[in-house]
Amino acid sequence: MGGESMTHTAPRGSGAGTGPVGSRTGQRLSGLAVALGLVLFLGGFAWGAVVYRPYTVPTSSMTPTIDAGDRILAQRVDGGAVRRGDVVVFKDATWANAPMVKRVVAVGGDTVSCCKDGKLKVNGKEIDETYLPQGTLAEMSNFPTVTVPKGRLFLLGDERGNSVDSTAHLTDAASGTVARSAVDARVDSVVWPTKGMLERPTGFEPLGALSSPGPLRTITLLVIAGAALVLGGGAYGPIAKRTGAARARRASTEPAGVR
Repeated sequence: MGGESMTHTAPRGSGAGTGPVGSRTGQRLSGLAVALGLVLFLGGFAWGAVVYRPYTVPTSSMTPTIDAGDRILAQRVDGGAVRRGDVVVFKDATWANAPMVKRVVAVGGDTVSCCKDGKLKVNGKEIDETYLPQGTLAEMSNFPTVTVPKGRLFLLGDERGNSVDSTAHLTDAASGTVARSAVDARVDSVVWPTKGMLERPTGFEPLGALSSPGPLRTITLLVIAGAALVLGGGAYGPIAKRTGAARARRASTEPAGVR
């Protein structure tokens, strides 16, 4: 039987290394990505729910910064953290029995007046109000100098001709000012329609530091990163399965190897 052939064939790609689709390392990393993604995604939403409150603005008194019907996100803050230039949500029973949105132009101890030179003056300094509608006056009618009592705020709407603000309450006991404790939140962003983060008004910088933006950008990045990790990790199994099936089809159509 010495002339018997000693050759045999075997399918290419067979051997001890063949196993389930996707390596164990890949499967573990996929599971880790999904778990981490869920933590970031849900954590971002939870953080946002704690820090921010959504509002729908019913009037155009803050145009063009915020239009009627815009949906905003306002950071929950203590009234003591409010600074000049901030747009705040507050509730004062002498103004209205509902939350209102206005801009803080003066704080306790400031003097505010308008408009000898056509501009708002705070502590004798003319304020460059770049947020006002283009071509409009700083105030529709002049008002005398008001000294803001300690712990209170003087507020105006950006649409001065269509805003019931501090100037409409000058004859009140507090000269149109609102207590800091009446502030519920500081507006950080207009989310619908998407206008993005509110710009800090640099015209108030000569009077003191402006407030810093809230963590909305960080929260948004966490949510997006979490969603990407969940989708990417979840897609590993189907992609690995499809890749493995394609390799198997190619191997089955190739000629048998010779050993």
